[in-house]
Amino acid sequence: MNKEQAMTKRPSFLAKATEKLLKNKLAALCFVLLVLEVLLLLITPWIAPHDPEATNAAIKFAPGFWAKFSSDPAVRASYVPGYLLGTDNLGRDTLSRLLWGGRVSLAVGVVSTAMGLFLGVILGMLAGYYPKLDNPIMRFMDLLFTFPGVLLAMLIIGMLGSSTFNATLAISIWSVPSFARMVRGKVLQIKQEDYILAIRSLGATDFRIIFFHVLKNALPLIIVIATMRMASSIISISTLSYLGMGVPAPAPEWGSMIATGKGFMWEAPELIIIPGVAVMITVICFNILGDKLRDILDPSLRD
Repeated sequence: MNKEQAMTKRPSFLAKATEKLLKNKLAALCFVLLVLEVLLLLITPWIAPHDPEATNAAIKFAPGFWAKFSSDPAVRASYVPGYLLGTDNLGRDTLSRLLWGGRVSLAVGVVSTAMGLFLGVILGMLAGYYPKLDNPIMRFMDLLFTFPGVLLAMLIIGMLGSSTFNATLAISIWSVPSFARMVRGKVLQIKQEDYILAIRSLGATDFRIIFFHVLKNALPLIIVIATMRMASSIISISTLSYLGMGVPAPAPEWGSMIATGKGFMWEAPELIIIPGVAVMITVICFNILGDKLRDILDPSLRD
């Protein structure tokens, strides 16, 4: 067997990483749940039973499907067909709002993480590779770190105004220091490797070294922190919406649904429980998946 045939039969790192991920039952379950959630949210415009902003005072606080299993005939009679998870205080369909709100939460999480990741990786690589840029960049990152995350986001939204875009921008700015600091540490480690010194001695430009060698080897860390940051971003937009500084009403979002339901938590506790469980499951799945990816992609932790 020649060398080329051996290379074609050797499993790729991505294939081995996927195999390891799926061998872990909890991580595999989280991965499947997230994939199903994303698919469900993508087809929401076709499967949502009602307009999420349409009100109907005649059916407000209608219970969900569980009412059909009640021993009380009055409770069973209060169930409105077509409203699987019931309605809120304005008679809006909870299931439709949950689906559309999930689209907003996930979209803000993805976009804010991507924006923060892009800027954080660039600044982290520059700080780690160029000693002269290290001090000014990292001192600015330290300045951002002095503000608690939610407070910094609230400050930015307070200056720019409350909107979905401004909330996304605030969360992305909040994410930058974490990305920059972790990427900087990885770059400092990578640039001391012998192969980097050899490439530099052969005349490779800084651009080629940074983007074709340093970035490539820092990619596993970037994937891990991006996955975990998704969880933080979803919590952040939910928190801001809960405080009235995120997605403007009446547009649905998980945090704003919890904020609306808290005023009726004894009358209709499902208005808090349903979006709360959605946030909890999504965040836990991203955290577990990120933790398992760290174990797989970190060379020091591979078995």
